[in-house]
Amino acid sequence: MSEGQIRQSLSGFYDVFSDGELYRTRARGNFRKRRITPLVGDRVQFESSSPKEGYILEILPRDNALTRPPVANIDQGVVVTAVASPEFSTNLLDRQLIALEISNITPVIYFTKTDLIPDERYQAFETLAAGYRQIGYDVCLTREPFAESGLDELRRLLADKVTVIMGQTGAGKSTLLNHISPDLTLATGEISTALNRGKHTTRKVSLMPVAGGLVADTPGFSSYDTLTIGYRELGQYFPEFALASRECRFRGCVHLNEPGCAVKDGIATGQFMQSRYDTYLQLLTLLKNQKPVYNKKK
Repeated sequence: MSEGQIRQSLSGFYDVFSDGELYRTRARGNFRKRRITPLVGDRVQFESSSPKEGYILEILPRDNALTRPPVANIDQGVVVTAVASPEFSTNLLDRQLIALEISNITPVIYFTKTDLIPDERYQAFETLAAGYRQIGYDVCLTREPFAESGLDELRRLLADKVTVIMGQTGAGKSTLLNHISPDLTLATGEISTALNRGKHTTRKVSLMPVAGGLVADTPGFSSYDTLTIGYRELGQYFPEFALASRECRFRGCVHLNEPGCAVKDGIATGQFMQSRYDTYLQLLTLLKNQKPVYNKKK
């Protein structure tokens, strides 16, 4: 029995990397009975009689996992965010950041398609980027979407990390990876103007060696599963609100109607981004009205 890491998942087969070699494997039947699905990034125990035939026997404990994209044991997530085509949404960006925060994955923001907007609109994004940097997020924003300065910064962040490249369909994930590592030559697609929605160009989930690290290039998506956290937990996944909440008058403040709320004070004084608080309020309402989900498949 050997140990390795799942590097690719395709049509029920799992390519496991171990001791410098890839082994094509399948999952044992009892995984299905136990409602366990192996994910790219999983550390596994497996047996193999040849590089083309083997079986995964056990999945070792995960540090974290995402549903979309379906990957595990991720150090950081690069949220590729188009400033236009598809239309930019602070709400969607914040939901992506929250999904990473909940999974204890470090977020990085990379803005694309900056060449499609006029200078005054770009200046607004510079202000927005400054706001996210103040929170503590790494943000890559350049006037040309794939300028070497931005790419070099991203390469530095990718080194020695397992990274997921994620974002709305059509945001330019594959194009970004092709600029970072041209030998990948990943398939790219054009935006459907009729639906304002990208065509799916990625057919498999895999971890690829890029810039001294491993990167997951995954199918595009434009929405997320319903959050399964309690509404009182939401604030801790907004780092700036979590820090400020220590100064709230009431313990357990949800930053809604309570007096002496440091978060609301920060919004009023411009310390925090209004768009972030708007997203918070929307999600808070959704979570308060959300019905419990029983027997949810893990």
